Amino acid sequence: MTNLWKTLEAGPDAPETIYAVVECLKGERNKYEYDKDIPAVVLDRVLHSNVHYPSDYGFIPQTWYDDDDPLDVLVLVEDQTFPGCVIEARPVALMGMDDGGEQDDKVIAVPTEDPRYDHIQDLDDIPQQTQDEITEFFNTYKNLEEGKGAEVLDWEDKQAALDAIEHSQELYDETF
Repeated sequence: MTNLWKTLEAGPDAPETIYAVVECLKGERNKYEYDKDIPAVVLDRVLHSNVHYPSDYGFIPQTWYDDDDPLDVLVLVEDQTFPGCVIEARPVALMGMDDGGEQDDKVIAVPTEDPRYDHIQDLDDIPQQTQDEITEFFNTYKNLEEGKGAEVLDWEDKQAALDAIEHSQELYDETF
């Protein structure tokens, strides 16, 4: 079995065009994680709070971030895909987040092969309601888990997302 984290490149033209490996699905409460050692997508837990993922969520291959995990990515989609699906995506924003005291930023991206998202090129193009729903999700999804908490810090533009991807690629190269 191919290790999607180590074998798949970060994208066909990273950081401008990336691959997102989907772990969690829009509209669901299951928290799947790609286990890099097996390698396979496994059920990590079911979210304790009565919330669901606002978009497909996963990671960018061959990246390593400040939280000692691959760089997270949310891909805005109309319909969920499936765990392990690889989506070619265009980064459009970065959401800064503190997860239990660790920097755990999220790249916000859109599928390159969905014309419904062609107009979304940067943070200002993402509807405020979509930003608010994503912020609300990440501010509350760990509320009922004992001793855990997360807080959205800020939203930044496309350039911040590209910088974070480049930083995560450099960390991956240094670490692995």
